[in-house]
Amino acid sequence: MSYESLTFTSGGVACDAWHFAGAGDELASAAGRPVVVMAHGLAGTKDSGLEPYAVGLAKAGVDVLAFDYRGFGSSEGTPRQVVSMADQLEDYRAAMAAAARLPGVDPRRLVLWGVSLAGGHVLAAAAHRDDVAAVVSLTPLVDGLAAGRHAMAHHKPSSMLRSTVAGVRSRVGRQVLMPVVAAPGELGALTLPGAREDYLAIAGPTWRNEVDAAVGLELGGHRPAKEAKHVRAPMLVQIADFDRSAPPYAAAKAAFDGRAEVRHYPCDHFDVWPGKDWFEPALEHQVAFLRRHLGAAGT
Repeated sequence: MSYESLTFTSGGVACDAWHFAGAGDELASAAGRPVVVMAHGLAGTKDSGLEPYAVGLAKAGVDVLAFDYRGFGSSEGTPRQVVSMADQLEDYRAAMAAAARLPGVDPRRLVLWGVSLAGGHVLAAAAHRDDVAAVVSLTPLVDGLAAGRHAMAHHKPSSMLRSTVAGVRSRVGRQVLMPVVAAPGELGALTLPGAREDYLAIAGPTWRNEVDAAVGLELGGHRPAKEAKHVRAPMLVQIADFDRSAPPYAAAKAAFDGRAEVRHYPCDHFDVWPGKDWFEPALEHQVAFLRRHLGAAGT
């Protein structure tokens, strides 16, 4: 299945996106097909594992708009590789507006799809809105403080201290870049055993193994879980029970607050990606969820 490239503007910056047209009219209403807005996690780019999810959903009958945040991948914006929660949420909302303008889609049936860090963004983006028809939150990071405590159980204090010092230096002085993924004991945002190999397995040509070191300071105040109770649309939360990167208990609490359907997978954070055992089940559950809520009975 092919896609069309397009751009939209967010914060004065051109963000790059791929549009996958939905197949058939199974989920179409008189106003058009539902449209999924899809975004990646920490320092992720749309060419890094999102396409198989987008194709699977498009084949089920929904349009998909997958995009890169400003400063990442094919999107414009400087400085590069900086994770700003406020900017990314602004980009996500701009992508929602762009998706609503696509030909053949129903602008009142937006589906918000996010994984990892974006799995939290979709909660904030969906809150208090009536044009969001469904939300899919995959292995979400919804509470930065909980993520910090979770990380302490899997990392040496000396390793976390190095990352914090680098982050402070980047925040108060010249930008400091560190690897997104690195080997255990090295400086990096994700240094758990196997994380580097798992991320590199899905990394696309525009992905860079660099991120502004201040990302840890950004995560400290990241609390999209508190918005879950304000999401009016049906929500699917997909939790990796052995997730070492995004605390599963925080995701479960947010799911409860959002009255969400919950699916559990006996795996780690990256095991729901293409090439891993739990990719197909995760996609199948997303398709079933959307068909149930966006089909004729749900419109």
